[in-house]
Amino acid sequence: MADRFMLEYAPKNSKRTQMHYKTTLGHALPFFGNMKLTSITPKRIAEYKAMRYSRGIKPGTFNLERAMFSKMFNVAIREWEWLKENSVSKVSRDRENNHRDRWLSIEDERRLLENMPEWLREIVLLALHTGLRQDELLSLTWDRANLLQRTIVIQKSKNGRARTIPLTSVAMGILEEKARIRNLKTDLVFTNTIGKKIGKSWVLENFIIARKKAGLDDFHFHDLRHTFATRLAQRGVDLYTISKLLGHVNIAMTQRYAHHCQESLRAGIAVLENSGHDLVTVGEIRNVSNA
Repeated sequence: MADRFMLEYAPKNSKRTQMHYKTTLGHALPFFGNMKLTSITPKRIAEYKAMRYSRGIKPGTFNLERAMFSKMFNVAIREWEWLKENSVSKVSRDRENNHRDRWLSIEDERRLLENMPEWLREIVLLALHTGLRQDELLSLTWDRANLLQRTIVIQKSKNGRARTIPLTSVAMGILEEKARIRNLKTDLVFTNTIGKKIGKSWVLENFIIARKKAGLDDFHFHDLRHTFATRLAQRGVDLYTISKLLGHVNIAMTQRYAHHCQESLRAGIAVLENSGHDLVTVGEIRNVSNA
């Protein structure tokens, strides 16, 4: 089943998805071996799951693998008529808690930037100063970058809503330089050497090389977005504002940065002290109760 799935179905998907399929099968085939499809029962899949967890994977990883297995079984049922039921559907997804609290220190940032090519350095710096997702950066067009108002407008975020990000001086510097040497044959801000959109796989390949040279093996491109939000929180920006800048649907998604907001909490309490009102003290309460 795996061979036919990879031959007929996998090519219909992106290269990244195909790579995921190959990686997953690399773990699964040694475990299931030459078992008949009818022998791959929910119990056997649960045993595979236990084996994978014993090797340190996270729930999100298993859920992705489970999704692929389920897809394979569904294709075998609907298109090939090899099976009558999907055993994978009887194995539940696991609750995910894969939140990472990984962000760059200033020294980490310096090492990372100095180990990457200039074209990637521009993208990474803009990510650090705007919190844009990778696809938002690579798809950014000049009609969304307003240099006069010093803003970037993401018309359709991941949540389907538009958001506006004010630009720092660093972000402005990058965009002004890109505008100066702009390729007039495309509206894209970032392009490859032939004026086309830069591929995610090319970004990933070069980013991995740079992070290894910088000694930052446990750092993903998406962690640049976490760094942006973490730095805002550490400098006292409230969670509501951070939520709006990130384009989160609700503030609950931004709560992961709450423990970085100590200065914002202090500022909130300071409002009471500076309110101009005479606040009741503990001593006054005691005097009243003893009267």
